[in-house]
Amino acid sequence: MKRIFGAKNNKEPPPSIQDASDRINKRGESVEDKVKRLDAELCKYKDQIKRTRPGPAQEAIKARAMRVLKQKKMYEGQRDMLYNQTFNLDQVSFAAEGLKDAQQTMTALKSANKELKGMMKTVKIQDIDNLQDEMMDLMDVSSEIQDSLGRSYNVPDDIDEDDLMGELDALEADMGNETEADGVPSYLQPDKEPDLDEELDLPLPPVRTTTGAQPERAAQKAEDEWGLPAVPRASLRG
Repeated sequence: MKRIFGAKNNKEPPPSIQDASDRINKRGESVEDKVKRLDAELCKYKDQIKRTRPGPAQEAIKARAMRVLKQKKMYEGQRDMLYNQTFNLDQVSFAAEGLKDAQQTMTALKSANKELKGMMKTVKIQDIDNLQDEMMDLMDVSSEIQDSLGRSYNVPDDIDEDDLMGELDALEADMGNETEADGVPSYLQPDKEPDLDEELDLPLPPVRTTTGAQPERAAQKAEDEWGLPAVPRASLRG
């Protein structure tokens, strides 16, 4: 069968833009090296021409320098052509990469568009508006409940500005009557009990100076059982 129809030729895949650009860059670098080498030869011939006198020897050096210069011009032309090809390949590569990026962007946009359409089917604007209205109603009811629970009992609501000013004046008067002792108001200070001895203004009983336990007994008899000064019995008889 191969003899009749022939065997299928295995063709190599065409080179990519990057492969062609790399190959041309290598050729350009090789040509650039040749140009540099010819420049070095021209510099050497230039020094020889300066050192030699006019004559056949100088003319021979000029002829060799002219040949090297022609080679240099030829290589520079090839180098410029290779650089132009590389530039064209780079432009094509950039355009191809831009198209690939555009294709990927379109694919991503189509996928995102499909997902958004599926999500929009489950979300409706009317449902969102209804939910917002219900939330506002619930917040209003919650505020009313808080206000109702925060009301005070048995608090008159008919207090006007005159009543308020009168209450403040009375409070200011009470504050003015406070005592300055320890900075404590008078209504917070403890009550003072009157001293009975000072009110009765009774004379002190005579005290006899005795030794031993007699002063203690005299001090004990100086007061009666009610804590008052004892009255001498002689005074009672007379």
